[in-house]
Amino acid sequence: MSESRDSRTIGLNLLYLVPGKVGGTEIYARRLVHALAAARPDWRWLAYCGPDALEALESERWPASVHLVPSPRPSGEKASRAVLELSWLAWRAARDGVHLLHSLGTTSPFVTRCPRVVTVHDLIYLHYPETFPRAARIALKALVGPGARRADRVIADSQAAKNDIAAHLGVHSHRIDVAHLGCNIARVDGTPEPELRTRFGLADHRICLCVSAALVHKNLDALIRAFARVATDRTDLALVIAGHAGHEHDRLRVLADSTGQGSRIVLTGWIGDSDLEGLYALATCCVYPSLLEGFGLPVLEAMARGVPIACSDASSLPEVAGDAADLFDGRDIASIARAIERLADDRDHVRELVERGLDRVGRFTWAHCADATLASYGRALDPAGLRGDPARYRPPA
Repeated sequence: MSESRDSRTIGLNLLYLVPGKVGGTEIYARRLVHALAAARPDWRWLAYCGPDALEALESERWPASVHLVPSPRPSGEKASRAVLELSWLAWRAARDGVHLLHSLGTTSPFVTRCPRVVTVHDLIYLHYPETFPRAARIALKALVGPGARRADRVIADSQAAKNDIAAHLGVHSHRIDVAHLGCNIARVDGTPEPELRTRFGLADHRICLCVSAALVHKNLDALIRAFARVATDRTDLALVIAGHAGHEHDRLRVLADSTGQGSRIVLTGWIGDSDLEGLYALATCCVYPSLLEGFGLPVLEAMARGVPIACSDASSLPEVAGDAADLFDGRDIASIARAIERLADDRDHVRELVERGLDRVGRFTWAHCADATLASYGRALDPAGLRGDPARYRPPA
């Protein structure tokens, strides 16, 4: 990656990507590939993906330098996808003359002829193994650590994730680069308020919104218990948890009903973009109690929409939120309750948070993420000279 802007062919391992199924890592792939191609239009970008992802990815308006290369088997077949990643991908990348292979979805091939970079988004499978089926846990333990240790560079979404990877995967911190994610909301027209209020039984309540899948590490138990405390004295407030039902949905529904405030606690399950946009427009505040995040996009997504947010002080969330969110101890019900109360009651404080949030979200762009990623490529391509200019990227303060 020299200053003469020499031509390169970069392979992008998107075999993990099953559209609509992999959450934030799909947003990461789609946005980053656009930003990389914009930053280096003279390079050739080969995106290796499953045939089941091809139609959805082809609908994206990719730059002319981005080419989709389908694999022989669907990405939704996890066992065959792992085999393809460890075998077919290396062969195909060599055939295509790839100079560097970047795996964007945490797992990566162990051996290739070219330098390898892997983005490891988080280690939830280690810290909260109950989130995953047994077969998936075994596969992730077998693939993530060895792939990261064999890679030339590892990219983490945050400093917190970098520290976690170094501590638990045996990768020296000097080989891990941080590339904060960007946040540019592709706005859609929101579902009209009357329709949402009727469908979800929200009456005329003010809305405390949590955008989160129902998974163990998202800490929704604590949020429901905290809301129940707050709701006793604030009968005009409702909690809406919007996101994939996940493994915890049924148990959380039972918990919500047991608090005595179940009629004002809504678990929507998966909803479309228009419904989500409509709920953001309705929201008085957002709360994000997760205990482990590689980054934490929902924090920035609330800020971008001018909705005040409170979040846990765990893992990467303080790094992302800065001074533009109220932080609470996610393991302390009373701490979460106090944060909700302040956002619900203190209008002056809310106005200040909204202003800070709109300023902060502008510091996280996909162009910056691409700069940091290209700097990581430079280190992988020429570790002795550390080519690529890491000074172009400055993480938000």
